[in-house]
Amino acid sequence: MNILISNSSDKPIYEQIVSQIKACIISGELKDNDALPSMRLLAKELRISVITTKRAYEELEKEGFIVSVTGKGSFVAAKNINLIKEEALKYIEEEMSKIIEKSNLCNISFEELIEMFKTIYEGD
Repeated sequence: MNILISNSSDKPIYEQIVSQIKACIISGELKDNDALPSMRLLAKELRISVITTKRAYEELEKEGFIVSVTGKGSFVAAKNINLIKEEALKYIEEEMSKIIEKSNLCNISFEELIEMFKTIYEGD
């Protein structure tokens, strides 16, 4: 697991950690019951506050992606396919809303959007 923090991103650092760990779990890079680095180790590696990594782990635990065991650490939760699919759908909806908003600003029609989507989807 390689987490990169961007100081130029408008996303808070804990959200960057959360989204990258989620991506690792969804892609299968992190498997069920894999141990995550300790909050202190991750904070040290990323050169950030332990409070920030703690907040990221708490968010992941709240969303059901990881479980934390006192004295043992944090582990990838057994995959809940419905949870992961719901998360992916939510992300896609948010991104599509942004695309529609931008296309409206540029006066791009729905048909043009569909054509662009088909072209990109088909890899031409």
